[in-house]
Amino acid sequence: MHINKNDTAIVVIDPQNDVLSEKGVSWDLVGESVKDNNTVENIERIFKAAKQNEFEVFISPHYYYPTDHNWKFAGNLEQMMLEVKEFDRRGALSLDGFLGSGADWLDRYKPFIEDGKTIVASPHKVYGPQTNDLVLQLRKRNISKVILLGMLANLCVEAHLRELLEQGFEVLVVKDATAAPRHPKLGDGYKVGC
Repeated sequence: MHINKNDTAIVVIDPQNDVLSEKGVSWDLVGESVKDNNTVENIERIFKAAKQNEFEVFISPHYYYPTDHNWKFAGNLEQMMLEVKEFDRRGALSLDGFLGSGADWLDRYKPFIEDGKTIVASPHKVYGPQTNDLVLQLRKRNISKVILLGMLANLCVEAHLRELLEQGFEVLVVKDATAAPRHPKLGDGYKVGC
């Protein structure tokens, strides 16, 4: 892949406290993988490099609203996420309680995300960008290549990768700028996703 700022963008998935902070509700599942891969630091390095070299940066966040807790069915991992209130917000139109919550950005990423230039897509609900406007936002800026990173390797990153490829984008995944859950029964998601 030939990388240049005219047609290549950085897409960061779920740079949020619930999966990247030791205080996050999913830290027990993802913490070891995050530490082993230096995920937090590597995401920050890519943010810095992207901003210094004037690459467009997109965020594909994961949010659940109170109405999502009324779904009639969910997969095992979705159900776990809903039960622990991962990425929960008080409402689609409300930022009440957002600042510092599990759904908020990791503090060290805020200068990059809240700079007025970063494009924050609407939230994805399950794992991939089929439920948000990421693809539209990329196409409206003539982006055809994506450098993909963030959380979680075997879920959202893998689902974004597949959909972006299906949509015709060239995609490069930054393996050490992602991590995944390690579950005693379900296994190590990083080995599956990367």
